[in-house]
Amino acid sequence: MVFSLNKSYFCESQKNKFIAFDRILDVIHGYWSYLVLLILLLASFNAIVKYFSNQAFGAKDFRISLFGLIVTHIQVLVGLILYFAHPTLGFASLTREDLSMADVMGSSELRLFAVEHPLIMIIAVILITIGYSKHKKQLTSKGKFKMLAIFYTLAFILILSRIPWDHWLNS
Repeated sequence: MVFSLNKSYFCESQKNKFIAFDRILDVIHGYWSYLVLLILLLASFNAIVKYFSNQAFGAKDFRISLFGLIVTHIQVLVGLILYFAHPTLGFASLTREDLSMADVMGSSELRLFAVEHPLIMIIAVILITIGYSKHKKQLTSKGKFKMLAIFYTLAFILILSRIPWDHWLNS
């Protein structure tokens, strides 16, 4: 038997639970993003300032960068679950029978939620992971801050570029 996530497959009570789960994830993903932006801004700013002021890399700096890594990984995990669980946006828009791929790519909103936002956010998390990994291999404080400043700032800029601002600020 082939299993499908077609909504007609579920009984009414299962549909309601599925939709409630989707809404809970949407709220978590929305509010957690504030924390992600705040921590990434702090980590990027901290790394840039301390790089140019030649300060020593300390335990506080390590914790800030680690916390940035953790919150972004949690956010992308919730986002990926939401991507596949959302009934109308994300992966669902790519698999709808009434929409072709040209329709999805022709609509800026559908394209943002189905392709651009998830792809850019995954790339940003990869950059953060690479930056965190590379900073641990550096022997000098300046080298550590340089790796964190480059990768965390690039990731922060990418994240800002693909936030669905209309959806986010109006919800």
